Amino acid sequence: MEPEPHHPRRAPTAAMDPPSPAGARPAMSHSSAFLLPSSATPAASADAYAVVVLNQRLPRFAPLLWDRAQVRVCADGGANRVFDGMPELLPGHARDDVRSRYKPDVIKGDMDSVRPEVKEYYSNLLCILVLGALGGRFDHEMGNINVLHLFPNIKIVLLSDDCLIFLLPRTHTHNIHIERSVEGPHCGLIPIGAPSTSTTTTGLRWNLDNTHMSFGGLISTSNTVDEDQVMVTSDSDLIWTISLRH
Repeated sequence: MEPEPHHPRRAPTAAMDPPSPAGARPAMSHSSAFLLPSSATPAASADAYAVVVLNQRLPRFAPLLWDRAQVRVCADGGANRVFDGMPELLPGHARDDVRSRYKPDVIKGDMDSVRPEVKEYYSNLLCILVLGALGGRFDHEMGNINVLHLFPNIKIVLLSDDCLIFLLPRTHTHNIHIERSVEGPHCGLIPIGAPSTSTTTTGLRWNLDNTHMSFGGLISTSNTVDEDQVMVTSDSDLIWTISLRH
């Protein structure tokens, strides 16, 4: 069933730096090709990825994504998911070997969700445990626009059971390549930190054209991809979310 058309309601916009002309912004490309088997992955890519595992069941391709990431972070109870889930996804390997290989670089949070034995295990493997360094729960901090700018040369990918999320900083235009064998068709764009007074897209079933988006008004959360390339330009930091195929 196609979603009913949204009718935006104007809301006060928070103060933000005036956007640069779209032509002056550098372009940033995004692709989920890292989820494809090695034989189907395009030749060498310069992209660098950071993986943040929340307290969600790991999808089938988690080991592949983990291997290809440069930074691997567990948000609090996400450490339990890696500890329990990686051996389940690799049943032909010894559980201790899998846990030793797939260990997080950092576990971040208030540690109220990490089981004691999991915390002790990763501590003995010299994983970095960070308690509240960003001021609170890491899963909440990922909704803070400042996180977009912590790692300017690393794309941040959020992984859950049924969707993939890219963070799209307003400082760039964005070219998103759709891998139809592993993702889609459902997708969404959500402003974070401040409303968007102007977001434009191509490649979606219901494209945005200098559209205002804000909570309490229009947010493009019920869209679908219509082409293999999606272009996004916005004056606000955005979350791009797309469903994953199982």
